[in-house]
Amino acid sequence: MGESRQQCCHLFQFFSYTSSVFLLLVLLPFTTGRRTSSRHGSGSSHASSSGECDLFTGTWVSDPSYPLYRNATCPFIQKEFSCERNGRPDHIYTHYRWQPLACNLQRFDGQDFLERMKGKSIMFVGDSLSLNQWQSLTCLLHAAVPNSNYTIDRVGSVSTFTFTEYNVKLMLDRSVYLVDVIKEDIGRVLKLDSIEGGKLWKGIDMLIFNTWHWWYRRGPTQPWDYIEVGGQVMKDMDRMKAFEKALETWAAWVDTNVDPTKVKVFFQGISPSHYNGSSWNDPSAKNCVHETTPVPGSTYPGGTPEAVAVLKGVLATMKKPITLLDITTLSLLRKDGHPSLYGLFGLDCSHWCLAGVPDTWNEILYNLMI
Repeated sequence: MGESRQQCCHLFQFFSYTSSVFLLLVLLPFTTGRRTSSRHGSGSSHASSSGECDLFTGTWVSDPSYPLYRNATCPFIQKEFSCERNGRPDHIYTHYRWQPLACNLQRFDGQDFLERMKGKSIMFVGDSLSLNQWQSLTCLLHAAVPNSNYTIDRVGSVSTFTFTEYNVKLMLDRSVYLVDVIKEDIGRVLKLDSIEGGKLWKGIDMLIFNTWHWWYRRGPTQPWDYIEVGGQVMKDMDRMKAFEKALETWAAWVDTNVDPTKVKVFFQGISPSHYNGSSWNDPSAKNCVHETTPVPGSTYPGGTPEAVAVLKGVLATMKKPITLLDITTLSLLRKDGHPSLYGLFGLDCSHWCLAGVPDTWNEILYNLMI
């Protein structure tokens, strides 16, 4: 199974490389990252009238104390995210902080994060946007404890970054569809009802899932030849319906296999791309090239992708508590945050520079832990 699941991910080159139960923050059937206002201390929120803080509605503000690390101080950032090393001349995009409208985010404290997770494991499961967030978290933590030893290794589709002093494992499982891609006699089959790869996710203390960016790939970069669902094999089908079916299979796996008293489950949300300036009210912009500042305000002119509604619809059916890292709108506002011409694959307005936007995803993750 490990070998067949790797086939869909080889376009990216990867290096070889909790105790107390977390506050569940459950707003059944799933929570969208609203934090209660009872928490006190540095950076705690002023409560909204409902007594909750929506961490995902806000605006980007200039803050010279950001970024939380420098590109040069994180030696293991892969080339596709290493915009500064690749020659991006502007750095303004690194000096923005996410400001929720009704409260404040507590600043990421990497040492506290490691203490809370001591002896435990976190696994990101998904595509290259999961890689983006995984690498961001390793950089944030390394910057907090730069003299702490670490190891990096890879077995099959899983890479593991371990902070040995804390015995904290940050893992990445490359599973771009979450469901299985199996090589059979007829070719590579994307099996929307099958999730045998889930065996790798058992025994992990925190799971952070993601899938979206590969669902509309066609041609030579499409890593499957047929789709199978309900026992029927076909050459293709409506891609959004396929995405929804795969999410339903994943949701059933979580409901069957996850004990929420032991395991915390997140879904990363839909990370957006910026290939059409009309969506941010600049028809002259054909893509993200030369964009250096965020979209002002807290709403995105072009609205959110259809996939967001599909994802939220599936999450609403689940029996087990899931926290949605609803990062779509805050990321939509960051047309300036992509590698553009300073990545690995030519023009890239899908992934994110590091340091950059995924650091905020992880800062919100940290705020949902404390």
